Amino acid sequence: MSLGPYQTLLVEMVAPHVLKVTLNRPEVRNAMNTQMGHDMLDLWTRLTADAGEVRCVVVTGAGQAFCSGGDLKQRDGMTTEAWRLQHELFERALWTLIDLPVPVIAAINGHAFAGGLEFALMCDFMYASEDARFALTEASRGIMPGGGGTQNLPRAIGERRAKEIILTARPFSAQEAFEWGVVNRLYEPAELLPRVMETAEAIAANAPLSVRQIKKSIRYGMQMELRTAYRFEIEAYNHLIGTEDRLEGIRAFNEKRPPKFAGR
Repeated sequence: MSLGPYQTLLVEMVAPHVLKVTLNRPEVRNAMNTQMGHDMLDLWTRLTADAGEVRCVVVTGAGQAFCSGGDLKQRDGMTTEAWRLQHELFERALWTLIDLPVPVIAAINGHAFAGGLEFALMCDFMYASEDARFALTEASRGIMPGGGGTQNLPRAIGERRAKEIILTARPFSAQEAFEWGVVNRLYEPAELLPRVMETAEAIAANAPLSVRQIKKSIRYGMQMELRTAYRFEIEAYNHLIGTEDRLEGIRAFNEKRPPKFAGR
């Protein structure tokens, strides 16, 4: 499967079954312009249709930032209609990302502000550099979060703290992000990507059909009444019973060897 090349993204397989995606506009702290919207939508759509050998995705930023949000220089003087059309493109890209069947880990190597933080919150979870900074700054620019921020942040850290962050538009530190549950782990800058890769490779080594069903069960089950979610989980579980990977997993355990999952 061929992915890219893209004008604003670097896409490369960096380990067996692990795809690394780098937001590549470092001169503007990887701000999202219209082209990046098109590139992301194309990439996530292709991976949704056929992930091929990809079993886990790592997303990070080039240079000293993860993503500073929408490109306000491009937006300066933009007509209302052009702004809406661009935002609809960003919406489609983000919604396609959150529904991606394979897991996506965000490696926050620097600032994740505004739409950049919203983008990270669309990933399954994130690790961050100890010097990273976070903010949803939209209220200080006359707009509001429109990439899921008012929904994903309170679900991650609770309603009251999310209101404080969004209404004040004040940045918060990586340590605060860790303590509040925005990020899973913190690392020194040089250690961030190696540690993220360890986690991505561990996920990619597991049965890919199992990983997909688990992600789907958690994502949709969290939106259901609990008893219905239990039933949804069992439906996902039952899809795995007849797979070759289930037979391989049990066989490998009894033969005391690592399993070789084929995604079938």
